[in-house]
Amino acid sequence: MKKFAKSLGISMLTAGLLASPAMAENYKAVDIKPVDPAYFAAKRHEGRTYLITGGARGIGAASAIRLAREGANVVIFDVLAKEGAETVAQIRKEGGKAEFVKGDVRNNADLQKAVAHAVTTFGELNGALNSAGVMAAMAPDAVFDYQKQKDLLPNPIADAGDEYFDTLMDINATGVFKSMRAELKPMLKQGKGGAIVNICSIAGLTGLAGNSAYVASKHACSGLTRSGAIDYAPYGIRVNSVNMAATETAMTDMAIKYVTAASKENAGSTVPNMGRTKTLSLQAYADSNKRQSTVWEQAAVISFLLSDEASNLTGALYATDGGWTAY
Repeated sequence: MKKFAKSLGISMLTAGLLASPAMAENYKAVDIKPVDPAYFAAKRHEGRTYLITGGARGIGAASAIRLAREGANVVIFDVLAKEGAETVAQIRKEGGKAEFVKGDVRNNADLQKAVAHAVTTFGELNGALNSAGVMAAMAPDAVFDYQKQKDLLPNPIADAGDEYFDTLMDINATGVFKSMRAELKPMLKQGKGGAIVNICSIAGLTGLAGNSAYVASKHACSGLTRSGAIDYAPYGIRVNSVNMAATETAMTDMAIKYVTAASKENAGSTVPNMGRTKTLSLQAYADSNKRQSTVWEQAAVISFLLSDEASNLTGALYATDGGWTAY
C-alpha cells in the first residue's frame, strides 16, 4: 500500500509538472498591475448616500473616497476621530460630500446617531459598507509587545483568552449585526431598495491557523450576509460580502509582526507549524514582489457591488482574495 501511495504521489507530481505551461514553452512571467488609485467611474453613485463603518482608514477609507468621487454622499463612522476627519477632509478637498460621526459599532446609540445624521444631512440612506473589524483585542498600530500582549493576539482555541475572543466577536460579528439592523430600518422605511456590503475576509470562507476568534467572527459575518440577503430581497435590498486575503492595511502590518514574533518563540518546537501550510494567494505567489492586494482593488469591487451594475447580485460571498481560496 505504501509503495502504491508513493508511486501515485510521484505520478501526480509528474503530471502537474508536465501540465505547467512553462514546461511546454518559454513563456514570460507577467505581474498583474493593481488598479490605479485615481481611477473611478464618474456619476456611478450620483446623489446616493452611504454609511461606511470603519471608514477612517484602510479599505473603508479607500471605498469612501472612491464612492465620493463617483458622486455619492458618504458618512464615515469610526472610533478613530483623527483619521476619520482626515479622510473627510480629503474627500471635501476633491469636491466630494462627506461627514464624520465618531462611534463604536458595539454601541446601538452611536449607530443610530450615525444613521440619523446621514438621513438628516443628505435626505436618505441608500446603502452601507460595514468594514469595521479587528484581528486582535488591541489597536493594530499600538506599540507592539508580544510577550505582554499574547492574550490579546490571535491564538488557537486552547490558548485563546476570553478578552481576545469576546472582543472579536463583539466587533466583527455582533457589530455587523447591529450595524445592519440600524442601516436597514431607514432603507425599509424609504421603500426604494438599496445595497449593503460587508467585509468578511477569507476567514469567513475558510479556516486560518492560529486565528480562532477571527475565523469564528468572520464566519458569523458571512452568515449575516446570506441571511440578510434572503430576508430583504423582497424589499429590493441586496446584501453581499467581500472576502479578501492579505491587503495593505494596518491590520495586516500587525499580523505580520505577530506571526514573526510567534515563529521566533516556537522556533525550537518539533510540532509542525500549520500556518506555514499555506501562506500566499495565487497572485501573491506568482507576483515578482509577492505583493498583497491594495485597498483600491478592494474598493473597486465594493463600489461595483453597491451600484446598479450589480442588480442581479445578492447573498454572495465574493472571494476578492487573489485566488487564496482556489487551492
